[in-house]
Amino acid sequence: MNNQLALPVSVSADQIARKKTLGAAIELCAEVAGFDLDKTLALDLGVDKGQFSRWLSGQEGIHWSKFSRLMDACGNDAPLLWMLHQRGYEITSLHKRESETERALRVAQEELAAERAARLAVEDSMRRILTGSK
Repeated sequence: MNNQLALPVSVSADQIARKKTLGAAIELCAEVAGFDLDKTLALDLGVDKGQFSRWLSGQEGIHWSKFSRLMDACGNDAPLLWMLHQRGYEITSLHKRESETERALRVAQEELAAERAARLAVEDSMRRILTGSK
C-alpha cells in the first residue's frame, strides 16, 4: 500500500461543478492525477477493484481514512470540494490552513524580502552620496 502524497494537481471549480455524483468526483480526482480507473489506484489505496467500483457507483460508502488516502494519492481534493459544492459552499474562496512549517517559511521569506529592500535602500543612498546626485 502506497501512503505517499502525490504532487498537488489543480482541479477547477467548473470541473467539480459539472460532476453529478460523488463517484464522478472520485473519477475526476483520479483522472486529473493521471490514473486510469484500473486496479493501480485501488492497489495503491489497499482496496480491491470491486470495492473501488462500488465507491464510484455509490453502492458502498467510503471510510474517511481511505477517502483521505485517495485524495493524498491523487494530489487533489476534488471529491471533498464536490461535497462542499453540493452543500452550497463557494469553493473558489476556500483555502487550506497554513501549517507551522509553511508559516515559518513564509515569515522567513517576508523577513528576507524586508532585509533585501533595506539593503537596496542603503545601497541607493550610498550611491547618491558618493555620486553627489539627489
